[in-house]
Amino acid sequence: MAEKKRGANGGGTIRRRSNGRWEARITIGADPGTGKPIRKSYYGKTQKEAREKMQHAAVAVTDGEYFEPSKMTVGQWLDTWSAEYLNGVKPRTVESYKSSIKYHIKPKIGAVKLSALTPVDVQRLYNGLVNQSTGAPLSPKTKKNVHGCLHSALEKAVRLGLIRHNPADKPDLPRVERPEIKPLDASEMTAFMDTVKGHKYESIYLVTLFTGMREGEVLGLTWDCINFDAGTITIKQQLQKQRGTNGQHALVSTKNGKSRTINPASYVMAVLRTQKQRQLEQRIRAGGAWSNPLNLVFTNAAGEHLCAQTVYLHFKKLAAAAGVPAARFHDLRHSYAVAALQSGDDIKTVQENLGHHTAAFTLDVYGHVTEEMRQASAERMDKFIEGLARAKHA
Repeated sequence: MAEKKRGANGGGTIRRRSNGRWEARITIGADPGTGKPIRKSYYGKTQKEAREKMQHAAVAVTDGEYFEPSKMTVGQWLDTWSAEYLNGVKPRTVESYKSSIKYHIKPKIGAVKLSALTPVDVQRLYNGLVNQSTGAPLSPKTKKNVHGCLHSALEKAVRLGLIRHNPADKPDLPRVERPEIKPLDASEMTAFMDTVKGHKYESIYLVTLFTGMREGEVLGLTWDCINFDAGTITIKQQLQKQRGTNGQHALVSTKNGKSRTINPASYVMAVLRTQKQRQLEQRIRAGGAWSNPLNLVFTNAAGEHLCAQTVYLHFKKLAAAAGVPAARFHDLRHSYAVAALQSGDDIKTVQENLGHHTAAFTLDVYGHVTEEMRQASAERMDKFIEGLARAKHA
């Protein structure tokens, strides 16, 4: 028969099992459904060892810091997280997360107990990430995406009390080098505007060039977001293709999840008025075939949404004809930002118009432009001081 004793200070019980090992039991809480006490056992080769483990747990319970480690594996938790906790995430982001889980995370650490996962395990995972097809190391950007997925999943596990700390909190990741931006200069803008004149997508390119909207934002622009009386455009969504849905598109929130209202140049509003008239003419010609359920500003002749790839391919041909074959559609956004800064817009206004999270990010991206502006400012001040000196000695 097992020998049974009271624990230190009456906290829990200790007994010697038939196999010679000592077991210490303590109540760690109550079942929220039944109200019955939940007990936890701690084992040791000696009575002292078992008692010390129990006393350590007793202190944690008393201080409200007791933590019951999860028994599920990392893979099991990732399956639960991706199925139940991504309801407010954009569809493309969900697809990216599920891809990271399937091809990069679960094959390496899926079998590890969630409560046993360590920062070293996570770092080793990132260090060994490779392309499944070629075996080449993943790019820093892709590694960052995998990290974003794993960190988000583990952070939710922390908030739910499944683990105490997030082991993916402070990894060493390779620096993601931002590609050099190549905005169009004034002469290139003029050449591009001349080239697109009369093209069926002319208004799309001009609105993008002079507002800095992202591709998905301009393609997802709806008429209710344009206030011709106030001269404003509200950017609150983007058109995004839903993968695995036979090419279906949907309007989703902007990249940072926030809406913004801009006051573009009157030239932009004039372009949009022309586009409204053009779309009305298309609708009349299409008759019963017209269908624009999303109320999009930019559509094809039947009122359907435009394909980003088609708009991009036309852009590349036009850019080449304008003498800037290396230009990307996104460079129109950069061109707007640089032109705005050089025209005298303050960095906060440019940040808000672009929809960046912070002005610091805008400064980081366009730092070379602001440096040129500071130099130009110093040169203007030199000329002003020289003018004062000449006036003094006149």
